[in-house]
Amino acid sequence: MKITTWNINSVRLRMPLLARFLKTHAPDVICLQETKCRDAEFPSSDLRALGYEHFAIHGQKGYHGVAIVSKHPLRLLDKRDFCEAGHARHVAVEIEASGAPLALHNFYVPAGGDEPDEAINPKFAHKLGFLDEMTEWIRRDRIAEGRAVLLGDLNIAPLEHDVWSHKALLKVVSHTPIEVEKLNKVFAAGDWIDSMRHFVPPEEKLFTWWSYRAADWAASDRGRRLDHILVSKALGGALAGLHVAREARSWERPSDHVPVTIALNP
Repeated sequence: MKITTWNINSVRLRMPLLARFLKTHAPDVICLQETKCRDAEFPSSDLRALGYEHFAIHGQKGYHGVAIVSKHPLRLLDKRDFCEAGHARHVAVEIEASGAPLALHNFYVPAGGDEPDEAINPKFAHKLGFLDEMTEWIRRDRIAEGRAVLLGDLNIAPLEHDVWSHKALLKVVSHTPIEVEKLNKVFAAGDWIDSMRHFVPPEEKLFTWWSYRAADWAASDRGRRLDHILVSKALGGALAGLHVAREARSWERPSDHVPVTIALNP
């Protein structure tokens, strides 16, 4: 089974890119973030024409929004409103995978604004609070028990080689010590396996996002790994492959994130 995460940055605007990716890579399930549309506006008919018949959508007009699109039947588990902010940032389903159920949690963690100071930046305070609530929820509800995957745009690059320059980004939102500390608590709360780093050693650079501000993103290569796929211990032995579709960043009118796919053996 192949599972993809992609911050699509407007699913309707980038439906041609999504179709291109699905035709080329054909994941069983794709989890989207920043869909930026209400549930009724989600391009379900276009996706059905591509062989994806099953959906779990948590949308919002113009902002945020997450969705799970699948070739296989889904059972909705939850659409949690973290921090009671009224944002569409989480959707969870159960999917049958090789005869055994698998819980799949799709997240869009707040970006946090530009100033890494919760005292003066409410967006940063919201991000930290969101991460705290995730940690408590994982522990309390035992989210990582059994066969579980937590993925999405978590908006933090935790490791030194998850960013183009550790030193330059230590005071930049997404790589500050307090964000990394709180994301590590999310990881530890479920004893999650970082599936991407299972395949790519921590000492190697690994990026999933490149800013629109770069005149030539590929030449400068000032990326960050903001997108993550975590699997529970029960799935550790099933990890079979990883693909980061870096080429998608060069497609016409791209998202600033690229698709990340893991393969799981039965």
